[in-house]
Amino acid sequence: VYLYRHTKPSAAPAPKLAKVVLLVDKAYLKPAKAGLVRGQAIAAGIELARECANRPANYATPTYLGEVVQGLGKAHGFKVDVLDRKAVEKLGMGSFLSVAQGSDEPLRFIVARYEGAAKTVAPVVLVGKGITFDTGGISLKPGAEMDEMKFDMGGAASVIGTLRAVAELKPKLNLVMIVAACENMPSGRAVKPGDVVTSMSGQTIEILNTDAEGRLILCDALTYAERFKPAVVVDVATLTGACVIALGGVRSGMYASDDALAASLTAAGEAALDPCWRMPLDDEYAEGLKSNFADVANIAGRAGGSITAAKFLQRFADKYRWGHLDIAGTAWKSGAAKGATGRPVGLLTHFVLSHAK
Repeated sequence: VYLYRHTKPSAAPAPKLAKVVLLVDKAYLKPAKAGLVRGQAIAAGIELARECANRPANYATPTYLGEVVQGLGKAHGFKVDVLDRKAVEKLGMGSFLSVAQGSDEPLRFIVARYEGAAKTVAPVVLVGKGITFDTGGISLKPGAEMDEMKFDMGGAASVIGTLRAVAELKPKLNLVMIVAACENMPSGRAVKPGDVVTSMSGQTIEILNTDAEGRLILCDALTYAERFKPAVVVDVATLTGACVIALGGVRSGMYASDDALAASLTAAGEAALDPCWRMPLDDEYAEGLKSNFADVANIAGRAGGSITAAKFLQRFADKYRWGHLDIAGTAWKSGAAKGATGRPVGLLTHFVLSHAK
């Protein structure tokens, strides 16, 4: 049973389950055993995702996330690269850098490669938003409940948890995990509303609202993903309050570049009891992203905010099959039960495993 205790030494010990007895028809014994193994791996991934997201932002820094992934790589024998600011600058990730520049906390761009199949097999790529604390930047958020903005790295936590689950199961597939991690802070160095930055793709972006920062770090990560010649890329992010208004805390918002991918993500969510709901990507929703001063603005109007955020990301994901999960309503709970949920590790793990040969 998961119980957060890293910064709470007074927490009661987690209750231990001494024994579980399952009665299974002999004909179903083999799939039942396989299901238990899969369930244990997913539970371990969810636990790691919750632990990463629950830790306060002065503990769960971008550097910490890099160390967690490096630890997984060492334990399971896969390659991990953790890039610093200098390496990110060399790659030309001006959009990601613009978000990070207001903070004294060093950014990290984390790339892990699980290789369970031949190198000729195109990988699944998971991209996670890793804003370890989000003040909104110069477009400052209200103070109420800002403590919950430590959960704004829920996308990163979920892809890290999925990586752990997959590594434990050792399926015959290739998986790349990418996390762009930094803080979004106000300072004399912070990016300002109206600034124009150049993304890794070469597209220029007018930043009308610095609190729409998740898409600014993801767009460079999506461009970086091209180098892996992926079978599919799915990004995961606590991206918009608009998605919370639309779907509440029950289903994650899901966007997909084609019907088959949407069906696959939906099926994975249903199998994992971690449901999502497909949202539209009509071209008309992109009209509000037009800018007089750059190739694209980072926000549109209030209407359809989750959709316009997805349309922004789609501009940077046109060279492969692409899915996007907006988990702003499902990554954590508020109130007396405040804490990270670990979603959508279950959905993502089922989805990744569906690509095993």
